[in-house]
Amino acid sequence: MAQQKMTPELLWQLGRVSGEAVSADGKSVLYSVSHYDKDQNKGEKHLFSIPLAGGQPTQLLPEAGNGDIAVAATRTGFSRQGQYWEMNPDGSHAVQQTTVTEGMDNIRRSPDGQYILFSREVKVKKINGKDIYPDLPKTTAQIYDNLNYRHWDTWEDGSFQHVFYATYRDGQIGTPIDLLEGEPFDCPQMPYGGAEDLIWAPDSKSIVYVTKKSFGKDYATSTNTGIYEYNLANKTTKDLAAGLPGYDIAPAFSADGKYIAWLSMAHDGYESDKNDIVVLDRATGKRTNLTKDWDGTVGSIQWSSDGKKIFFVAPIKGTEQLFEIALQKNIAQTNAAHLRQVTNGDFDIAGIVGQSANTLVVSRTDMNHAAELYTLDLKNGRLKQLTTVNDDINKSVGQCRTVKRWITTTDNKQLLAWVIYPPDFDATKKYPTLLYCQGGPQSALTQFYSFRWNFQLIASQGYIVVAPNRRGMPGHGVEWNAAISRDWGGQPIRDYLSAIDDVAKEPYVDKNRLGAVGASYGGYSVYMLAGVHENRFKTFIAHDGLFDLRSWYGTTEELWFANWDIGAYWDPANAANLQKFNPSEYVNKWNTPILIVQGGIDFRVPIEQGQQAFQAAQLKGIKSKLLYFPDENHWVLHPQNALVWQREFFSWLKETL
Repeated sequence: MAQQKMTPELLWQLGRVSGEAVSADGKSVLYSVSHYDKDQNKGEKHLFSIPLAGGQPTQLLPEAGNGDIAVAATRTGFSRQGQYWEMNPDGSHAVQQTTVTEGMDNIRRSPDGQYILFSREVKVKKINGKDIYPDLPKTTAQIYDNLNYRHWDTWEDGSFQHVFYATYRDGQIGTPIDLLEGEPFDCPQMPYGGAEDLIWAPDSKSIVYVTKKSFGKDYATSTNTGIYEYNLANKTTKDLAAGLPGYDIAPAFSADGKYIAWLSMAHDGYESDKNDIVVLDRATGKRTNLTKDWDGTVGSIQWSSDGKKIFFVAPIKGTEQLFEIALQKNIAQTNAAHLRQVTNGDFDIAGIVGQSANTLVVSRTDMNHAAELYTLDLKNGRLKQLTTVNDDINKSVGQCRTVKRWITTTDNKQLLAWVIYPPDFDATKKYPTLLYCQGGPQSALTQFYSFRWNFQLIASQGYIVVAPNRRGMPGHGVEWNAAISRDWGGQPIRDYLSAIDDVAKEPYVDKNRLGAVGASYGGYSVYMLAGVHENRFKTFIAHDGLFDLRSWYGTTEELWFANWDIGAYWDPANAANLQKFNPSEYVNKWNTPILIVQGGIDFRVPIEQGQQAFQAAQLKGIKSKLLYFPDENHWVLHPQNALVWQREFFSWLKETL
């Protein structure tokens, strides 16, 4: 069969696979698949079960909209449309158990079956004018006297996500108890948190939840979350992470309940700090940092079923791999010497689903393949594909060769760059080449599979893509990862130029047809490169990029990030960097066509950033275009908007490169 090239339309036909859990009997895996309908402009999620040994999957419910899965000893519970459902371990006989008028989110039944745990939005403060002035019910006023008045893509309205538990018997729940009653704190953590932020202890005697007990300006400038344990018997709460000043998240109990582990960062305000695994001995109260001497950062964790190891995913040299750390009899003696990398290759282990005996179920991606589930034999490390949701499309589409390339930087360090080639690459021809600038700024550039910045899609249109692991990316040691803070426009930008200059030496690269593209910090990088590239590039594309650091600092919401990486513009100590690393200071050198993309409800990089950049380009007479999405945040989530994004992206490149 002749292979076709990946197109935006074909990309959006792929199923998005998410592992949910290994069944209680260990014989099958529950997973969900989301498909997006272009005409309906929305997605639908369905739940499936597949034997762990492989075979045909079974769809568990005909209707869409399945929620979070929580495996119990004899029944598997899940939330759907605000209610609690249960089914057999193999997914059969699904029955709705509750009819709670107010609805519930992130539902978890206690291991002993006597209680139910969930979250729900609660109105705590009066912010809307009609709530403050009941005689003016038609007013749309919102009144604030503190930060954080908006977050991610939503204006605060005085409501907060709270943790509740209640007795549960035969589908009936008792009066819910609000563990954060009256408090202006969120659990799950906004805007990304989920059911992982509230969990049961194995003995059902306590609840552990994650929240940041700060409000307003304190919330906007701090990352200090706590791991709180609520005792059902005496109704007391204690912070297990007391004294730890940074992010503490993702609590997980060992099966016997003797220990609880979580991910911990050392510094308040540094959201991209090294993530360590902390384990608390619940009997002694002693905490041990298992990875403090390891030169890496942890992404996610899961206890082994026997409690003797903790599995975790972490970035390493341009990929994400599975690691394990063997716990010593005296856990306090566990350290980096007991850590082992389990998987290795040009792919990502994107997540851990669960364990059954000597088999671990993981999610795997690479730059040519969206996520599928694989089994990992813990005895020999072999990976075997389990789900085949996208195999038919994958077999029909040309694959892109991805190559690691090591490049010497201006300060004589070794920089890894992924180079992605078109499926029909011919070294005797010349190709237009794109420098991809990653966002974050401290996010790993690995073998991920994106449905927007998709390297297979870009390369399939005839472009070579250069994707450097520049300064600021995890996977190359803590020092490399931290080096970008307060140096946004310095060495990281020089790293980008080193990468494109090195690859441009190849005879198959058309040096007269180079472009630079990116979003968020990647968009900032594009704006910065536009003023310092010295005519290397012929075109630019910047999505939700930071154009002017002063106005950005005054309008963004998570100020802990701005304070750590940039600093307040009125502080004289920041003046030199704000001028040196501010793209708007270099507009006088702009001379290259630029496409600017901006989301209308992006409060992380607000709309004024894109407007300022577009206005500057227009007034300077530079060929430019503004692609504006009124209903998108820092991402592009609606299918038809995403297709417009991709069509405009390639149309611009065709026109200018």
